[in-house]
Amino acid sequence: MTEHHLTIGSHETFEHGSCLLELVAHQAGEPHTDSPACVLPPLSAAGRGLNDAINEDARRDQLLLPLVRLMLNTAGGDAHKVSLEWVDWTTRVYLPTWLDLVPALSDHAAALRALPEVADENAKAAGVVVWAARAAAGNAARAAARAAARGAAGGAAWDAAWDAARAAAGNAAWAAARAAAGNAARAAAWDAARAAAGGAAWDAAWAAARAAAGNAARAAAWDALEPTVHKLQESAVALLRRQCEEASPAGP
Repeated sequence: MTEHHLTIGSHETFEHGSCLLELVAHQAGEPHTDSPACVLPPLSAAGRGLNDAINEDARRDQLLLPLVRLMLNTAGGDAHKVSLEWVDWTTRVYLPTWLDLVPALSDHAAALRALPEVADENAKAAGVVVWAARAAAGNAARAAARAAARGAAGGAAWDAAWDAARAAAGNAAWAAARAAAGNAARAAAWDAARAAAGGAAWDAAWAAARAAAGNAARAAAWDALEPTVHKLQESAVALLRRQCEEASPAGP
């Protein structure tokens, strides 16, 4: 597998290139697709999101190629469980990691990490904590905006911060949760779970990243944010690996 290279996006044919899921389909002998039938839909969604979030070619291959064999034959897994695990990851890992970049938001980061694992029955309560973090992060971002407006590098730093935040695997998490929405919607708490790790979480994470970049406006934003981006990508890949192992008929 190491001789193969993954590329961003979907491709017309396998000869034109492949993302992670297109390679899985090829290995499974399925027609060319980035939604192979042998893979549980939220796992496919997470894999596609991660493939496109990791913008360094060698790093993408290093992190994702080992998942190809693990994703095969996972279609019988529990989509709702996988979905909520991504909601939980977004709430208790992704968001507080970004909040940690801004000292004024450390209490909100700690509150999110202290939450119990997000499940149907407690998602509404988790959502309340996320919304509080969102409001605080928005205030921090506005303060950074005023400071960055006085620095020539402010706008560029913000743009880089925004891209970096999105590249940290957050889109993969939300895509995975949304992919199982058909099943999850039948659970009474799905709307609350979506609030806990949907728009509010992304808004808060991006606001925190912008605030951090505002504080680092005189430095290259990517240099300031790259360690956080890499940390979250590795965490997301580890979660996807565990989910694939659990969804496999052979088990972990």
